Amino acid sequence: MQASVGDEIVVHSPQVGAAGRRGRIVEVRGSDGAPPYVVAWASGEPDGVFFPGPDARIVPASEQAARS
Repeated sequence: MQASVGDEIVVHSPQVGAAGRRGRIVEVRGSDGAPPYVVAWASGEPDGVFFPGPDARIVPASEQAARS
């Protein structure tokens, strides 16, 4: 998984019908865009270091701009 500052991270819930998590990557601590990431969560949770699992996906900032 690779990301850049400004990309969005979406984490799907393992429970059917439960809400997932969504946030903006504010810092990339790995080399060449690799995790861990510092994420500002949209839900208002405190920013934190996040190591994404297989239930996470990155939405590049360029794709977000195209949707707007």
